[in-house]
Amino acid sequence: MDAISTSQTAQALLANARMYSATPSVKADWKTLLAWVLIRAGLHWDLIDYDAPAPLSVLWARNDLGLAMMCGLPFAQRGERPTLVAAPIPSPARYGGKPVYFTDIVVRADAPYRSLEDTFGGVIGYTLADSMSGGVALRHHLAPYREAKGSRLYRKAVGELVNARGVITALADGRIDAGPLDSYYHDLLKAHDPAFAAQVRTIASTTALPIPPLVATADLPEETLAKVRAALQATADAPELAPLMQRLLLAGFAFPDPADYLPLAAMDGGPAPALDDL
Repeated sequence: MDAISTSQTAQALLANARMYSATPSVKADWKTLLAWVLIRAGLHWDLIDYDAPAPLSVLWARNDLGLAMMCGLPFAQRGERPTLVAAPIPSPARYGGKPVYFTDIVVRADAPYRSLEDTFGGVIGYTLADSMSGGVALRHHLAPYREAKGSRLYRKAVGELVNARGVITALADGRIDAGPLDSYYHDLLKAHDPAFAAQVRTIASTTALPIPPLVATADLPEETLAKVRAALQATADAPELAPLMQRLLLAGFAFPDPADYLPLAAMDGGPAPALDDL
């Protein structure tokens, strides 16, 4: 039986952290963390695997998600917006203790480029056109350069790289000259798969944006939502979770206003050039 074919019941909603399962060990740590949260909240939900290349859009379209990471862009764009349960707070200093992330624009480690402008004229890569970190944020960061030049910055764009690993592989293979990485995913890779991550280096980063949140697409009673949030909040101070939180580069969870994500939808519909016209 497919991992997400569980019948929907109030007691058997689904939990998943695929978006930031950067390595097998990180995936295992996320599953351990979410299992701890569900036990503390007294919920018998199904903690499922949903690995690449299965499309995340299919997972996010379900109506039985109780606690799943979702890209901020589809969260902001959905007509019936999911419940924003919480948002992770990455622990590295550059996040400032806030539930934010960046898009790191990277090049191959041995490339001659020293600035973003040095990559112009080459080949730009992107993950998916509807990805916030891997597509839309990249478009908006490059838009002022494109406007100033009045013509294309790159001779070619290569898309459908799917995720950060796809971008890094394309750079290592010489298929692209620059590409975008979700900064938190990038930091997890550097911590847990340093040899793979060392194939690239960062030459620019976008401004901070709201980090992909944990959401529920199912209707959660207020009492249940409060229990889940209390359990997530408790992760920051639980002694037994300290090593795991350190490995996940996670300071804890915040509970932002869903309206914080609405500007992401505006960015996607904004005047920035299409990825294939950069």
